[in-house]
Amino acid sequence: MRIERVLAGACAIGLLAMCAGAGAQEKRPMTFQDLAAMGRVGDQQISPDGKWVAYTVATPNLPTNRMERNLWLVPVAGAGTEGSGRQLTTSGRDERPMWSPDSKKIAFLSSRGGAEAVYVLSLEGGDPVRVAQLADGADNLLWSPDGKTLAFTSNVFPDCRDDACTAERLEKQEKGKVKARAYDHLLFRHWTEYSDGTRSHLFVVPANGGTPRDLTPGADYDVPPFSLGGPDEVAFSPDGRELCFTANTDAHAEQSTNGDLFLVPADGSSEPRRITTNKGFDGGPVYSPDGKWIAYHAQLIAGYEADRWRLMIYDRAKGTHANLTENFDRSVDTIAWSPDSKTLYFDAEDRQDVAIFRMAASAGEQPEPVVRIAGVSQFGLTPDGRTLVFTQSSLAAPAELFTAGADGKDVRQITHQNTALVAQLDLPPAEHFTFKASDGEEIYGMLLRPPGFDGTKKYPMVLLAHGGPQTMWEDGWGYRWNAQMFASPGYVVVMINRRGSTGFGQKFTDEIQDDWGGKAYTDLMEGTDYVLGKYPFIDGTRMVAGGGSYGGFMMDWFATHTKGRFRAIWSHAGVYNQVSMMATEEIWFPEHEFRGTPWTNPASYAKWSPATYAGELGKYKTPTLVIAGELDFRVPYTQSLEFFTALQMQDVPSKLVLFPDEGHWVLKPQNSQYWYKTVLEWIASYVK
Repeated sequence: MRIERVLAGACAIGLLAMCAGAGAQEKRPMTFQDLAAMGRVGDQQISPDGKWVAYTVATPNLPTNRMERNLWLVPVAGAGTEGSGRQLTTSGRDERPMWSPDSKKIAFLSSRGGAEAVYVLSLEGGDPVRVAQLADGADNLLWSPDGKTLAFTSNVFPDCRDDACTAERLEKQEKGKVKARAYDHLLFRHWTEYSDGTRSHLFVVPANGGTPRDLTPGADYDVPPFSLGGPDEVAFSPDGRELCFTANTDAHAEQSTNGDLFLVPADGSSEPRRITTNKGFDGGPVYSPDGKWIAYHAQLIAGYEADRWRLMIYDRAKGTHANLTENFDRSVDTIAWSPDSKTLYFDAEDRQDVAIFRMAASAGEQPEPVVRIAGVSQFGLTPDGRTLVFTQSSLAAPAELFTAGADGKDVRQITHQNTALVAQLDLPPAEHFTFKASDGEEIYGMLLRPPGFDGTKKYPMVLLAHGGPQTMWEDGWGYRWNAQMFASPGYVVVMINRRGSTGFGQKFTDEIQDDWGGKAYTDLMEGTDYVLGKYPFIDGTRMVAGGGSYGGFMMDWFATHTKGRFRAIWSHAGVYNQVSMMATEEIWFPEHEFRGTPWTNPASYAKWSPATYAGELGKYKTPTLVIAGELDFRVPYTQSLEFFTALQMQDVPSKLVLFPDEGHWVLKPQNSQYWYKTVLEWIASYVK
């Protein structure tokens, strides 16, 4: 079945503030300056009295080349269309707001004084007060429900007995003349940093200040786990006496996606106790309001980071676990309890959108969607159980805060951080389409028409390939690969959720294993054929393609397999040689994807390496832009050097751009500006 779905109907339900007054002024294409001027709304936290939402707004500061992030406050009832809430801090270095139980104070993390520290701000007035600071900063802040304690994580040397010891060692490392690093085990670096021997430990400190206490002293593991963990991997029990956290204690963490739940008394009176033994990842613990249960999500397949998350509950009295969603073929993310502890809410990717679901806290019932609109994320439920608060965006509008009833009705926008700016911009909505692949599988995709679209004209096409490989193109706003930026010069943008994408069932996701250039590549080619046949305004002789990470791999694959179908391509952090990719840090990834190592299954590593197909002289033909960050330890930038060298040696028009201060993603504002300028100039030089 082939369908097209245009999200222009958003105006009818009042989701996009930009729809108000549409046509009142002439709109223009978006520029990078517009993108950089937008306030990035997120990290919302509902006050215990249910009246307020604290959140952060981050904005790039181009002159200082950094993101500035501050705390804001808005009533759950909304601030009105003329406002975007009230700004609480101005340092530009504040994040992770957490409410006191009486809703009168907000604890937060800030680097305003140097290393990240814990501060408390009274809403009755006065300056924020620093209540805890350790030598290597702080993260993952929580306020206990009884109001007595703040919990956070900080990096320490496991054999240090106090913070002075950690501080002394860090200072010695910093001031030492010899900068050599020596290791005798793997996982010696991760993302953009080399290991300095510290571990992330869990601490508590009195809410009014004092000396932090390490609840995991001596632990040679991280809380939360270094890779798959996050702020929601630590939780307080309703009485504040206990914490539940996730940790991976496996000896070879570089080959493991394991994570188990542990319980520890908040007073540190006993050591952490493990309550799960699943070899996959158990995380995201949330205590039920009555204190009887802990809900969490679990992956059941060891060594596979894209196994779907099941919704699990742990009976604290019986010590038993139940799987509530084994028959629900979607991946459970954030979890929230209803106040009576009888219903669970969670969000999950579902066919290019993210929906909020609810279900009874008992096995045997299927979840039902209650909010299904484009780009839902970061949701919470008010303590009275009546209101959902979430961020919502689309490919046509940046994220703002919204509310809805617990049944999903009465959706309302409560912040308007970017309303005035968005009203000036011509941001076409996404058109959703599906097509049948040659093997009968239904494939989903989205298309953006260019600003000022004229159906009588022909437009160049930009095909974007997403990374992962197990992620999906979502109808949601992004800043690193913003689809409107690619449409703004006058191009049609196409995004196809090929085999391996999430949100379409586990079988669909799994089909990319040991098949990187197989069905996924065919889906992209057949999807291109489909849109060329469906949309007569696309000029099939002027097409370009680009992608990052696995999407970069696909561009490297395109270079040898598309026979010049695209006028130009660009590859960001692309995987080129699977054997040398073993320099990556998370070794479980290639082991799973290619069913072994280069020495146990060399055939797969050779088959799915674009480098394998460079041997024939003149094989490469398509002009190619190659981009990488020198601090990228996930896909080492030498992958891009190998690819660029092969292109140059075959006299293919090509350009190499390296960012010495970036990792897998380009994050610094000025670097981002240069990235977009370089890519858009590359595209224009071949399609204009």
